[in-house]
Amino acid sequence: MAREQSANTSKLTDTELSTAAVWAGEPERSPHGATVMPVFHGVTYAYDDLETWRAVALGEQDGHIYSRNTNPGVAVFENKLAVLEGAEAATSFATGMAAISNTLFCFLSPGDRVVSIRDTYGGTNKLFIEFLPRFGIEAVLCDTGDHEAIEAELARGCRMLYLETPTNPTLKVLDIKRLTRAAHAAGALVVVDNTFATPVNQQPLALGADLVLHSATKFLGGHSDAMGGVVCGPAALIDELFHFREINGASLDPMSAFLLARGVRTLALRVERQNGNAQAVAEYLADHPAVAAVYYPGLPAHPGHAIARSQMKGFGGVLSFALAGGYEAMAQVLSRLRLAHRAASLGSVGTLAGPPSTTSHVELSAEERARAGIPEGLLRYSVGIEAATDLIEDLGQAIGSLP
Repeated sequence: MAREQSANTSKLTDTELSTAAVWAGEPERSPHGATVMPVFHGVTYAYDDLETWRAVALGEQDGHIYSRNTNPGVAVFENKLAVLEGAEAATSFATGMAAISNTLFCFLSPGDRVVSIRDTYGGTNKLFIEFLPRFGIEAVLCDTGDHEAIEAELARGCRMLYLETPTNPTLKVLDIKRLTRAAHAAGALVVVDNTFATPVNQQPLALGADLVLHSATKFLGGHSDAMGGVVCGPAALIDELFHFREINGASLDPMSAFLLARGVRTLALRVERQNGNAQAVAEYLADHPAVAAVYYPGLPAHPGHAIARSQMKGFGGVLSFALAGGYEAMAQVLSRLRLAHRAASLGSVGTLAGPPSTTSHVELSAEERARAGIPEGLLRYSVGIEAATDLIEDLGQAIGSLP
C-alpha cells in the first residue's frame, strides 16, 4: 500500500515555518484547479488495469486503494505536519488518544518496560496505570521534575521513554535533549507529546527525540471542530506505526483531515498571538494578591523556565493557576468568567477554561490526581486569540467577585 512521505528533515526558520504551514503538503495543482484541496469522501479507488492496481497495493507505486489505509486529503495533512516537525514522514489517527495508544501498543510488547512521568495527560496516564499492565508491560512513572530519577530508571533498562512537555495541566517542563541522551544510551525509543508546544514553539525531533505526536484536535486544528492525532518521525518507524494503524483501524476521516489541514494553515499566526496573550495573562495573575500560584513556563519564577528558554521559541497558549481560596474560590471565579467557555479541550481560537477534574484528568479519581501532583483547585486556562486586555479585564472582574 503506497503512502506518501515528505522526506523533509531540515529545521525551518520562523519565517519558513509560517510559509510551510500554508503551502507544505499541498499538491501543485488540485483537481479542476481548485485553490483548496477538496475532501475525498470516496472509500475506494478504481484502476483501469490489474498491473497498476497491484503495484499500488504492494507499495511499488503511489496511489490509493482504500481510505482506511490512505486518502489524498489525509495525506495532505500528514505531509504538512511532517514538514513542520522536520520529519521524514507522518501518519494520522482518528483522535489524539488513538495516536498515543497506537504508538504505545505498536512499539511495546509483553515484558517491555516504559519510563514516563506522573502528570501526563489523564488519558495517557490511564494507559500507563490501567491498560499497559494488563498486557504485561511495566510502566514506571517518575516525578515529573526529577530528571535524575528519570535517568536512573532509564539506566535500569527500558524499551521506551515517553515524555510530555510542557505537561497538561501543570505546565512542567522536561529537558528533552538531556533525557533523550540518557534514553538512547539505554537503547530506548523516545516519544514526545508536543501538543501544548506545537511545532511553532518546539521541535522535539531536532532535540533528539525519535517520534513526536500531537492531539491535532487542539492547536493544530485550532477551532474545536475536528478531532484527530498525528505522529511524525523517521520513515522506518512511521511505516511500522502506519501498518499497525491500518490494521487496527483508527484512521483519520477525510472531513476531519480537511478541517485540520485548514487549521494548520493559520497555526503560526494563531500561536504567535496565543503566546503573547498567555504571557500577559500569566504576568497579571502572578501579581494578583488573590492568586496563590501560576503555572506558566514563560514566568522567570517557573522552575522550568531556563529549560523552556533553551528548547522553546515561545511558551505556549495554556497556563493554569490556583487561587488562595482553594476549590471554592476557583469554582466561583470560573462561573463568573464572561469571555472563556467553561469547556474541555484547549488550543482553540476562543479561550477555554476548566479544572482538571472535568477536563484533562476527568478519567482519574481525586486520589489519582493528587498522586500526579494536580491540585483540585487548579484552573486550566487555554488562551484564545482575543485581545489580551479583554481577557485580563474579564479575569479581573471574576477574581474581584471573591470575598
